[in-house]
Amino acid sequence: MTHRNFERALRLSVPAAFLLGVVTLAGQTPPKPKHINRAIELLEQGQPIYYTGSHSGTEGSFEQGKKDAQTWADYISYDMEHAPFDVQGLRDYMKGLVAGGPTKSGHRTPAVIVNVPVNGTDEAVVRANAWMFQQVLATGVHGVLLTHADTPGAIRAFIEACRFPNREQGVGKEGLQEGRRGAHGSPTAAEIWGVSTAEYEAKADAWPLNPNGELLLGVKEEDKYALANVEANLKIPGLAFAEWGPGDMALSLGVPNGSVTDPRMVAARTKVFAAVKANHMFFLNTCSANNVIDMIKEGVRICAGNPGAAEAGRKFTNRQLPY
Repeated sequence: MTHRNFERALRLSVPAAFLLGVVTLAGQTPPKPKHINRAIELLEQGQPIYYTGSHSGTEGSFEQGKKDAQTWADYISYDMEHAPFDVQGLRDYMKGLVAGGPTKSGHRTPAVIVNVPVNGTDEAVVRANAWMFQQVLATGVHGVLLTHADTPGAIRAFIEACRFPNREQGVGKEGLQEGRRGAHGSPTAAEIWGVSTAEYEAKADAWPLNPNGELLLGVKEEDKYALANVEANLKIPGLAFAEWGPGDMALSLGVPNGSVTDPRMVAARTKVFAAVKANHMFFLNTCSANNVIDMIKEGVRICAGNPGAAEAGRKFTNRQLPY
């Protein structure tokens, strides 16, 4: 998808944008996936996506991966921010997803996006902890989320840490240096994706900056420091999505009981959402069965929800891809 067509898809209504995608009628054999990352395939079609996950740290086992392989969700948010940073557990989980797959849509596994325990407070902090991104990506996950992404320098360092050096998009005048990721994690990740090492290294890049990329890189603009810099933060090339993290935002702003209707919270969400739209990214928000249609109409494209919200949203947007 060209950048122009990508922007056009964002402006279209979801049902109309979906008509640009591949329609799969019920009962037919699912088409061969166009992407390894199912979440990217859906976003390209103009479809909202729905994820599941928790901060309990229960995901990390082979058997849990097998169970989750047929999840209702389009991607799995795997927490290592507040749960233990257990890379072996994550690796076993990814192997379990493969063993329990493929998905009904024909993808080898559901997409998995990991919250890594590195706060993006500044560039130096992210550079010093870049080894965490490399180890997580070597397990074959499909994306990474940087928490407390407070400054442009931190986000730039994050994007560069997740990319291989042999990339062109966004490097130079657009503000990125070459990628810093090393090659030795490629074979283990390629095994999970079901591709050769060479193909993995060609595809493991930030989408939509690289239209052929298969990694979703996102940020949490979830405190007053990130909020102050959000317009500059989200201009960094390589990001696909952002969220405003109401729980931590409320703590940072001193909002009692985390009320999302507090004027300070409403203003924070509005500011982050505006920056997301200005940079043609995808906005993440919690959705319920009662508000998901309004969220979609507002422009939310990534929903933290539940099966009820996903069912209502998929029906509204005439979702056809099996799940």
